[in-house]
Amino acid sequence: MLEFSNFEMTDLSLEKQIEWWKAIVHSINDGVLVIDHLGIVRLVNPEYLKITGCTPAMIGKPLKESRPGALLPETLIDQKTRVGVYRKTGDREYVVDMAPITVNNQIIGAVSICKSLTEVHKLNQELKQKGEKLEQLQKKMNSLYQANYTFKQIIGKNRGLKEAVHVAERVAETDLSILITGESGTGKELFAQAIHNESRRKNQPFVPVNCAAIPPSLLESELFGYGDGAFTNAKKGGKIGLFEMANNGTIFLDEIGDMSYDLQAKLLRVLQESKIRRVGETNERRIVVRIIAATHRDLQQLVKKNRFREDLLYRLNVINLHIPPLRERKEDIPELVDSILQSSVTNLELEHVPADYTVDEQTLAFLQSYEWPGNVRELKNMIDYASCMVEGTAIKIEHLPEILTKNRVVSPSLQVNSVDKPLQQAMEEAEKNFIQETIKRFGTGIEEKKKVANALGISLATLYNKLKRHHIDF
Repeated sequence: MLEFSNFEMTDLSLEKQIEWWKAIVHSINDGVLVIDHLGIVRLVNPEYLKITGCTPAMIGKPLKESRPGALLPETLIDQKTRVGVYRKTGDREYVVDMAPITVNNQIIGAVSICKSLTEVHKLNQELKQKGEKLEQLQKKMNSLYQANYTFKQIIGKNRGLKEAVHVAERVAETDLSILITGESGTGKELFAQAIHNESRRKNQPFVPVNCAAIPPSLLESELFGYGDGAFTNAKKGGKIGLFEMANNGTIFLDEIGDMSYDLQAKLLRVLQESKIRRVGETNERRIVVRIIAATHRDLQQLVKKNRFREDLLYRLNVINLHIPPLRERKEDIPELVDSILQSSVTNLELEHVPADYTVDEQTLAFLQSYEWPGNVRELKNMIDYASCMVEGTAIKIEHLPEILTKNRVVSPSLQVNSVDKPLQQAMEEAEKNFIQETIKRFGTGIEEKKKVANALGISLATLYNKLKRHHIDF
């Protein structure tokens, strides 16, 4: 029901006021027709005439006279508002909203607002196109954030590894938070993806986040998003965060031990309330996300040093999976090597390498004698390198990186042990030389340190630990 307030324009004459109101009605893009309490047409705007095909001659005459089927006069009688009434006059189609006009609780007329169906169809089409575009973007986002690995791709017969797999399979169907621990390169993300693919969320997004790779000042806005104008250079309209992208799916927070103490408190609230708040906004958004976290750090020690929140640790550590380092499961190396070899030929598209090529016994013995500080990631990097260097049907010692094999030590039964040092000492020296040679390749700047760690297949934190242990200046 349309009502007029006691608005007064004291600076305008009555004639000027009427002209002012007429100008307003004429400027409206929808069709407008007004009748008085007797059903006489008192006002129409150009858009109404355009939509209905009527002429200005109808003004001052009963609406029923020019439009016998008009419903607006009925609004004067029953005082009901009508919305979305379909009308057709000849080949013209439109929808109409109608309402009585009341002044001091008395019906003085009625108004009809109409919109051409051509425009309605156009708006519907635009809405449909935007919906299709949104669906395409959703599909694209889901394809970007898909988990590729399953438990079948976790290779090894080591007791510790098999126990971790067994527990992971049991809890995959639940929504419990999981903390995966283990050295860098042991396959923590592989486990996280396998858990996601075994859960009822497998058709929803899997969003991995490396908390150590994103600067602390940016991590909050990346995780939770931000509102319009939240800070300088913020995108217009704001930005969705990774938690929202993972809604109904799984978010994998790798290197959680590197998250700032302040941000840990906000993550704790997400775990407790299942709500997030974008940076620069006050309203909260509800999300349904499973959290899997991972770290190579000892979080209990970080708690003692007040660098990790104890309450957050309890929330994350509902289920703990520890992935053993490769040096503790060397019996799995032959099977791992075979799997990596096959994927190397396929993924690297090495046409010069036969599909059934292998690693000779001497090289395999060397691989099993090495301590693998970078774990399975380092093993894969080495096999990928050797796959590019190989000639013939088998990888040999000479196909491995030279800096790794300078001080190689392999099984005495193969009669290639040419050093008189204990195995552990020889391996320590080989590792030190390997690191030093890699530093020479990349340099000593901050960005170069990241490249060195990446080339070695270890995290930046692990690299610093090894530099300290080997007394290497960097």
